[in-house]
Amino acid sequence: MERLESLTVHEAAATTGWSARMLRYLERVGLVVPPRTSGGYRLYGAPELQRLRTLRELLDQHHLGLSDVAFAKRLREDPKLSTSVQAWLEARPSRPQSVPSSDWLRFEQDKCRRLLAAAAA
Repeated sequence: MERLESLTVHEAAATTGWSARMLRYLERVGLVVPPRTSGGYRLYGAPELQRLRTLRELLDQHHLGLSDVAFAKRLREDPKLSTSVQAWLEARPSRPQSVPSSDWLRFEQDKCRRLLAAAAA
């Protein structure tokens, strides 16, 4: 791609309304991957600008956040993640046999408290 047919990350940001920081994030998660010069500079041409425009349209049309689209991409590319999410969506809650029905709510509350405490530590 010739320099005259492309924009730097800052020029692309000014043209598209995305910040340069956001353009770098989009590249990091693989939603828009601009080619780079031999010196490592990102170059945004017509294909990348179109991708940015249609991404904004997708977000607006479906009331999505960028993290939603990035996660959808991860689901497509990571079979293990996809399988885990699908299994969770299909799973039905069931009481462990070792827990009496009368203690199930307390048992689950205790597990949640332990998870929260571990996350805070």
